[in-house]
Amino acid sequence: MKKKIFTVIIAAALTAGIFTGCGSKSAANDKVIKVAASETPHSEILAKAKDALAKEGYDLQVTVFEDYVQPNNVVEQGEFDANYFQHINYLNSFNDENKTHLVVADNGKIHYEPFGIYAGTKSSLSDLADGDSIAIPNDTTNEARALLLLEQEGLIKLNEGAGVTATVNDIAENPRNLEIVEVEAAQVPKQLPSVAFGVINGNYALEAGLNVGKDALAVEAASGEAIQQYVNIIAVKEGSQSSDKIKALTSVLKSDDIVSYINSTYEGAVVPYDGE
Repeated sequence: MKKKIFTVIIAAALTAGIFTGCGSKSAANDKVIKVAASETPHSEILAKAKDALAKEGYDLQVTVFEDYVQPNNVVEQGEFDANYFQHINYLNSFNDENKTHLVVADNGKIHYEPFGIYAGTKSSLSDLADGDSIAIPNDTTNEARALLLLEQEGLIKLNEGAGVTATVNDIAENPRNLEIVEVEAAQVPKQLPSVAFGVINGNYALEAGLNVGKDALAVEAASGEAIQQYVNIIAVKEGSQSSDKIKALTSVLKSDDIVSYINSTYEGAVVPYDGE
C-alpha cells in the first residue's frame, strides 16, 4: 500500500511539473513577437521599434523575406505572429486566391509608400516614343496600381470602372503602342536598363537607391482613397488581431518616435499613416 501511495505521489508531482513547464514555455512565447518583413523599409522600421518593445518586456524577432508570398504563408501556418510588408488590397487578394485567413491587426495601418514612374533608358516622360516598353509589377493589386498611375499620366486609358482590379487586359486605349512588361515586383528596378521606364513599389525603389521624392518622374496622386487602399499594414492570422503582444507591436509602430524616424529617414518615400 505504501508503495502504491508513493507512486501516486511521484506521478502527481511529475504531472504538476509538466504543466508548470508548459505554462512557463507558453508565457515565454507570449513575450516573443516573430515578424516576417520586407527588408526596406519594413525591417528597418521594426529594428527601430525593437528597443521600445524590449522596455515593455517583449522580444521582437524579425526575419526578412524577399518575396510577397512566404511572409503570408508563414503567418497562416502559425510559424510567425505577424508580417509587415503588404498593403490592404494585396492582403485581400492573397486571401481570395489562397483561401488564407489573414487580417489587419488592430491599429495595424502603419505607413504609405507612394508609387512612382522611374527613368530607364529614357530620362523624361516627354521622350516617350511609339512602341517603348514600360516595366510594371505582375501581382494582381500592384499591377492595377501601376496601370492607374500610367493612366493618371495620360499614357494609357483603362476600361471604365477597372479601378484597383485592372490588368493589362483592361487597357482600352494605348495610343503609343506601349509594350507593358509584367515582372515580379522586386525585379522591376532590375529591368530599368532594358526598358524606357519602370513603375516601382516604394520599398523596392528604396532598395534600389531610388527615392520617390527625388527620383520619380511621376508619382501617384495622394488621396484618402489611395491611402486606405494602399496603406502598409501589420497582418496576422484571424483571431490574433487584438492579442496583447500584437497591440504592443502596433502601439510602438504608431508612436511619435517611430513617426519621427520614418519622416526623417525616408523623406517622403514612406509616409506615416495617421488614422486608426
